[in-house]
Amino acid sequence: MASLRVHSDRLEIHLSSAEKVLSLRRDDIVVPRDDIRSVAITDDPWIWIRGIRAPGAFVPLTLAVGTWKFHGGKDFLVVKNKRQTVIIDIADGEFSRVIVSTPQAVELIGSLKINETDVAAS
Repeated sequence: MASLRVHSDRLEIHLSSAEKVLSLRRDDIVVPRDDIRSVAITDDPWIWIRGIRAPGAFVPLTLAVGTWKFHGGKDFLVVKNKRQTVIIDIADGEFSRVIVSTPQAVELIGSLKINETDVAAS
């Protein structure tokens, strides 16, 4: 399962070896904090998928890993079953949105808000 690490200037999404193979991607995903527009949590990630898979792996309602292209850009997904999932909207960058299943969704959003407040106060 992908692990998410929040730093003061960026969010890193570290993919497992299997996720890298399934998504045909060599590198982890790094999103600058300034590019994050919004973050939301959902219990039904399947309604958030848009576009077509290119490249990646998809098993309906079970697994979605890889890039999904749509008319306005592309999204990156690491979605497994109906687990709690984080939807991260990105202003600029390689992806328009990153959707990741993670058991630490609430903690992730909390740490993003705390760090934003700390940076603004400095």
